[in-house]
This record gives sequence, C-alpha cells and structure tokens, in this order.
Amino acid sequence: MKYDDFTQYPDLASEKVGGIALIANDEFFAEKENLLKAAEPVFIADKYTDRGKWMDGWESRRSREPGYDWCIVQLGIPGIIHGVDIWTAHFTGNYPEHASLEACYVEGNPDIDTLLAMDTHWEPILGKETLQGGSHNLFAIASSARWTHVRLNIFPDGGVARLKVYGEAAPDFSHCPREEPIELSSIRYGGQVLLCNDMFFSPKENLILPTKAAHMGEGWETRRRRAPGHDWVILQLATPGTLTSIEVDTAHFKGNFPDACSIDACLIEDEIPLHFVTSRSLNWTEVLAPQKLQADHVHTFEDLQAPHQTFSHIRLNIYPDGGISRLRIWGYPDHVERLNQMSPTTLHETLVRCCGSSKWVNAMAAAVPFIDKADVLSSAERIADTLNEEDWLEAFDHHPQIGDLDSLRTRFADTAALASQEQAGSLNAHEDTLMALAQQNKVYLQKFGFIFIVCATGKTADEMLALLQERLSNDRDTELRIASGEQRKITQLRLEHLL
Repeated sequence: MKYDDFTQYPDLASEKVGGIALIANDEFFAEKENLLKAAEPVFIADKYTDRGKWMDGWESRRSREPGYDWCIVQLGIPGIIHGVDIWTAHFTGNYPEHASLEACYVEGNPDIDTLLAMDTHWEPILGKETLQGGSHNLFAIASSARWTHVRLNIFPDGGVARLKVYGEAAPDFSHCPREEPIELSSIRYGGQVLLCNDMFFSPKENLILPTKAAHMGEGWETRRRRAPGHDWVILQLATPGTLTSIEVDTAHFKGNFPDACSIDACLIEDEIPLHFVTSRSLNWTEVLAPQKLQADHVHTFEDLQAPHQTFSHIRLNIYPDGGISRLRIWGYPDHVERLNQMSPTTLHETLVRCCGSSKWVNAMAAAVPFIDKADVLSSAERIADTLNEEDWLEAFDHHPQIGDLDSLRTRFADTAALASQEQAGSLNAHEDTLMALAQQNKVYLQKFGFIFIVCATGKTADEMLALLQERLSNDRDTELRIASGEQRKITQLRLEHLL
C-alpha cells in the first residue's frame, strides 16, 4: 500500500457519519469539536476571541509542565483503521511537535468515566511521530482489529485542524432486531458507493451518508446530459441480503431532479476488480421498474421485484440526469453473514445456545467466516465428530430435564426459549404424564449419571415418556452414544433456526 492509498476509505470519525469528540484535557484556544468537521479548515486573519486568535481546529494552551495534551474521539463508524491524517492546516507556529494515536474497543455506549478507567485497554496504533505545520500528516496504520474509539495525543501542546481516521466499517449485525429490516446500504454498516458515470457537481459518496442533506451540495448531482442515454451509480451493500424497500430522496433538488429512476441489483459472491462491476457479463435483475420522481421529495418504494432473492450490489439509474440527495436500501442481511460479523462475545453466547460444549463452541468460533448455511451445518457436524465423553456431558448439562418446567424458567434461562419450543409437546401434557416424566428422569439420572436427552421437536409428552422408559434398558456406553446423537439433532435444529 502506498502511504496515501488509505485516503480512499471513508473517514470513520467525521461528524457527517456521527463521530464525536468526547473529551479533551485542554481546549483553551479552540474547541475539540472542530477536529471532526467535514469542511476544509479556514483561516480568518482578523478574527479573535476573548482568549486569543480564533482557529479552525483544536488548540490547547501553552503547557508549562511536563506531559502532553490529548483528545478522545468516538468513531461514528466502528471499524478497522487503515490510516490517519493529522492535518495541521493554518497551524504553523503553534502546531504540536509530535503526535501519537491509541485505540480501544468498548461495546455499547460507554461514558467518559469508563473510557478513562484504568481497566479500559488502549492499544497504541501509531507511535510518536513528527508532525509538520500547515500540512497533511499522513500515517498508515497496521492493525486488523475493530475499534470504537481513538485517542489523539499531541506533544507537548498546540493545535490540530482536523483528524481524519480512514478505514473500513466492521459492523456487528447481532445487535440488529431479527424481525426488522436494516439499512443495508448505510455507510455505518459498511455500504460503499463504488462507481458512477458522472458526479460533476457533487460526489457520489454523499448518497449513503446517515444524516439528512443540509443543502443540494450534500447530494449526488450530475451535469446536464446533452447526449442520448442516462446517468447511473453503483453501490455495494454492507452485506448481501434480501430487499424490502427502497428510499430515493430528492431533498433540495427542485429544478434539477431526475425525471425518473429505476434500480437493478445483482449478487457478486467473489472478490472482483472494481471496474468489473460494469461488465456486461454480470446478471443484473430489475428490482424497481422506472418510476417518476418529484422535486424535493422522499420516494419510498415497497413493491419490489425478486423480494426473496439475495443481492450484494445495487445500480441506481436516473433519467436522463440530475441530482439525488440520499439512496437508502432496506432489507434483511444474510443470516450467515450476520453470524460471521458478530463480536466474539455475542458469537460465543449465540453458539453456546446451540450446543453447550466449550470445545464445540470454540472450534465453531475459530471456523468463522462461514461460506453459507451448508458450511455452518457441516462444520457443526465435523466438529461434533471430535467431541469426547467429557464434552458431551458438558453439552448435556446445558439442557433442562424433559418435563421439568421449573428449570426452564430458572437455571436454563439462556436456552429456555429454544427448549420450551422444542418441548412444546410436554407443556400441555396431562399432569400424570408430567409426574411420570419427572420420576423416570430421576431414575435415568441415577443410572447413567446424566439427564435424559432427546430431540423433543414434534414429540408429545407421552411419546417422550415411552422413549425414556425404552432407553432405560440400555447400558451406559450405548446410552451415551444415543444421547450424543440426539444432541447433534438438537444442535442442527437450533442452528437452522438461527440461520
């Protein structure tokens, strides 16, 4: 990578994508919030405040004690950082001599006390580097980790106009409600605007910004077309998914909005060169036939073609030319990809609900990313082949006893929802049957040393009781083999439910 190749990535810290300058130890001359402005820094020669010269950046006072100044920024897009620009525009006699950068990953929305706590780990991702005044100071970052916050340290003091943090979004779809569509095109999740045929008046990247456009210049606008044809732009969704609705917003475009638009989509499963997305060999599917557009209006289209087909790329066609403020593609992410992009903690919690063996859970987590549903299910079986008696007993211990409804509500809260669905046949059973199940479970546990495991889906309480009584005649080795086979069935069913 050349030193400045990373500037092609989005700025994960920009105020336009929700970046926030949370706290600085000193901002005497100029506010920390200026660091994340999207606009280029300006210099006004005769502008002063009651504290001194007005500067468009973050500037601390002249330090008179040992130490350094710092500012903590919450990234608008958690992700993988490829490079930074510590831009000292207009800071010439007052820029810092050196700077360094640290990063941390904290789930949720941590407060400042949490970020400053001793047990919050800040990883150095850029060592102490020399800065130049009035310049772009570009530094590549060699890190593949996912970060949510960065801390800019300046030595010993001074001013920085802008901090640009270039990188890739690394979304965690596990926190998205399964029953609700998400904005698959959003830059916050990793959506990208790849190519367009024209962006004479304003850039294509504006199309997927999370905030409403403040004016016409914050959209995508082409020049006036004087030849046959139409203009277009191609997006890559954050993750492949099925589409539910599309929003085409022409906000602020009144005398220059397109007459109509249409939308095509395709699925590209392999990595390809960027220019290949315009190849005629790609199989584009029309998901939205040409639709008339209005000025300064949010158009929502829900009656889409191919509603159950999975797509990864979108092509917006505008006829013949004009400006679009925002394009939002809503849908459901592919659930295998959702599994691939879970945080380590969430992935562990999800997998342990399918099988309680630590060895199985750890091996499945190590197998990420999965290619498709078949890969998930086959990996689960392959890993199950490696489990020994201790592993199976650990998995059994995560199940409630069949017919023991009290344990469903208490000890086994993590798997209660799944197990209660699987044991639906016992929920409305006759009281005598439930009492017999409870009594026979005690006999089973005493004989074999582990609880009765059966894939209960679709079975009535009477059928489960009969199976339990039948299996009581087995020796322990035979019963352990049967029980582990039932655990395999349960694991597969729970994975299929998850996917």
